Amino acid sequence: MNKEVSLKVKSKFVNKLKSGYPLIAKEAISNVNDLVEEGSIVKLVDEKNMFIAKGYYGKQNKGLGWVLSKNENSPIDQPFFEKKLKAAIKERASFYNNADTTAFRVFNGEGDGIGGLTIDYFTGYYLLTWYSKGIFRFRDYIIQALQELVVFKGIYQKKRFDEKGQYIEEDDFVAGERGQFPLIVKENGVNIAVYLNESAMVGVFLDQRDVRRTIRDKYANGKTVLNTFSYTGAFSVFAAVGEATKTTSVDLANRSRTKTMEQFQVNGIDAGPQSIIVEDVFNYFKYALKKQLKFDLVILDPPSFARSKKFVFSAEKDYKNLLKEAIAITEGNGTIIASTNCSTFGMEKFKTFINAAFMESGERYKLVEEFSLPVDFKTIKEFPEGNYLKVVFIKKVK
Repeated sequence: MNKEVSLKVKSKFVNKLKSGYPLIAKEAISNVNDLVEEGSIVKLVDEKNMFIAKGYYGKQNKGLGWVLSKNENSPIDQPFFEKKLKAAIKERASFYNNADTTAFRVFNGEGDGIGGLTIDYFTGYYLLTWYSKGIFRFRDYIIQALQELVVFKGIYQKKRFDEKGQYIEEDDFVAGERGQFPLIVKENGVNIAVYLNESAMVGVFLDQRDVRRTIRDKYANGKTVLNTFSYTGAFSVFAAVGEATKTTSVDLANRSRTKTMEQFQVNGIDAGPQSIIVEDVFNYFKYALKKQLKFDLVILDPPSFARSKKFVFSAEKDYKNLLKEAIAITEGNGTIIASTNCSTFGMEKFKTFINAAFMESGERYKLVEEFSLPVDFKTIKEFPEGNYLKVVFIKKVK
């Protein structure tokens, strides 16, 4: 049993935590010290030592840990975690019964009541991602609960708890049988190759499912498509399945070429006519402008923070300028899909970046549709930062 520690909450943060805010922020606690062990059960109390909530101590880039219960006498034990997992699995019943989509999120951190833990499903395999040493201390309880609740082929894990939330390289296999990779999962009927045993990323970001489907069904047909920060090319594949005339995928990472070719191949699409370019996206924009290349559909899905040899990109600081570069190479009446997973600003602020970019470019626009997280990425209203995904389809108006 992990030992229990009292943490004193500063008065101005008490009401926020009482109203259901789940993150134990560093600035909210007055008696933080390095002696508290990762995985300790923490009792949050106000300055008069009155109980507020119970959680666990687990340092990560967001804070010191997460609230788990409002009940002072509730034990944080294996039945506690089993109850949380059981409720989450029940809520995803429709996904389990959908043969067209065999990859989805089963448990979404604080949205399902345990911050710092996510669980994803990939056609019979489960992937747990731990975001601090603190939550990892409960690993045996959580894995045991999962094994008792589901039928599985295998279980894998990713540890993302070094100081910056980066991935710790090791054998990620936990239980069951090892997968034969790539695993081919389906998303709205399209094949995607995933690897649960390589690096932090598996080959697809499941939170963009609704966006990919919309590109395929409504925007791709007969269009030229530029997919920037393309990773393994999933947007490009959905555009090609939707009968785009040509896709161009641009990403700085060397692996993006072979990974993107593989995604086309597992769908029976000849990658030959598609363009797959390994280059800094900002250099590519300059090249496209110089060559007077224009695209009907431009997809912008940069990381919140990225570093290349010459440039550091931060979504909050640089998204407006990224959009201006995209506007310059989008056809009149073309569409830009602007996406960000940066949690430090909301949709309204994101729209101010869009407005400023078009104003400064001297172009007119219309917002056509917008997306946030899909339903399996459950969020709670008390923690708006948890609903991090913002995607806007923007029509350039002649």
